[in-house]
Amino acid sequence: MKRTELKQKDKKIPLLDLKTQYRSIKKEIDKAIQRVVDEQNFIMGKDVTLLEEEIASYCGAKFGIGVSSGTEALFLALKTIGVKEGDEVITTPFTFMATGSAISNAGGRPVFCDINPKTYNIDPNGIKNKISKKTKAIMPVHLYGQCADMDEILEIANANGIKVIEDAAQAIGATYKKKKASSMGDIGCISFFPSKNLGAFGDAGMVITNDANIAEKIKLLRVHGSKNQYVHSGIGTNASLDNLQAAILRVKLKYLDSWTKKRQKNAQNYDKILNGTLATPPYVASYNTHVYHQYVIKVPKAKRGGLVQYLSEFNIGSRAYYPIPLHLQECYRFLRYKKGDFPHSEEAANSTLAIPIYAELEAEDINYIGTSIKSYLSA
Repeated sequence: MKRTELKQKDKKIPLLDLKTQYRSIKKEIDKAIQRVVDEQNFIMGKDVTLLEEEIASYCGAKFGIGVSSGTEALFLALKTIGVKEGDEVITTPFTFMATGSAISNAGGRPVFCDINPKTYNIDPNGIKNKISKKTKAIMPVHLYGQCADMDEILEIANANGIKVIEDAAQAIGATYKKKKASSMGDIGCISFFPSKNLGAFGDAGMVITNDANIAEKIKLLRVHGSKNQYVHSGIGTNASLDNLQAAILRVKLKYLDSWTKKRQKNAQNYDKILNGTLATPPYVASYNTHVYHQYVIKVPKAKRGGLVQYLSEFNIGSRAYYPIPLHLQECYRFLRYKKGDFPHSEEAANSTLAIPIYAELEAEDINYIGTSIKSYLSA
């Protein structure tokens, strides 16, 4: 390693550094928190209403409904369109468990469809063969910050009279043919988990829609089916958004686009460094803008474990998302899928690796990380 890289070995570069982000906007965040504390209005409240309007506008949609997490957003979206016991929802097996568990907890049955091996998003070409009389919805996941091929998905859904729920947990700000993630389907679901590009100081989420009826149903479901206190027109749950989280998110939202541009710049620098190596940079479809919630490289699966260890020795964080696809999880054994059913998802699970991409990284950090990867893979 070069002298400058040897110096940087002592510097820890985690996969995500929320402390540095907080320090950069500390005064604004602390002021927003103190205001909510002084007001003592913690559940729902003015900041929630304003955040709903601001996020809906940012996504190019009519309605935003704040909820307690991204998982709850998915669950409530499914309940709102009437998913019940025995209904099927088509989705990808290469995603976080929340996608599948929301379907199951709503009473539905996940029906998995393999991914496009380039984008890691659900492959529309495989969806048609998965549709049955029980199919209630298609749930594409905009994985790592890049949108699925929504035109194809919407065309299939419209032809079969089924709904589309976008799992946009990782993709706020991403665009597909200039349309924002979460604004294209019947419902979009966003997560504000702390590690997301726009992250709260705890769990938080939002449902996005252009349908006034759907918006009204979500609003009822998130507060026990109640529009007026102690009057319940339906059976809902406790999934309201904290006013404190909304206030924090409203501060952060002002910086989201600038943070995204820095992530994209970091990605471009990685692309240049890793070009021609055994580490394949993320593929970005020509119709998409990628917001790089994760910068995920593909490496020979025999080398991934060694690369993780090597990077760790140089204080560089990395992680495999997701090493076991949903169809091979023990909890979904009852679906009777087996190894080999979704080869592209399984290949991605065995050969992909996320490396640091957050906005606060310096150019020298990117060079250090990229050069370290290049050094290991060329050894």
